[in-house]
Amino acid sequence: MTYPGDNGPVYRVVVNSEEQYSLWPVRRELPAGWRAEGTEGSREECLARIGEVWQDLRPLSVRTAGASR
Repeated sequence: MTYPGDNGPVYRVVVNSEEQYSLWPVRRELPAGWRAEGTEGSREECLARIGEVWQDLRPLSVRTAGASR
């Protein structure tokens, strides 16, 4: 819900141990297994950041298993 003069919901970029990224409302407690990446802003800003840092969509365990072959 937004109010006059409100810029809308604020999100944060979150990442899990598999280096998978998502966005999460700042007013909500982080779900188990996720930590804040450090970026907060509008949905569009957070999605742009995720697009910058999450180039390889495979989970970390899959990426590292392939590298050890």
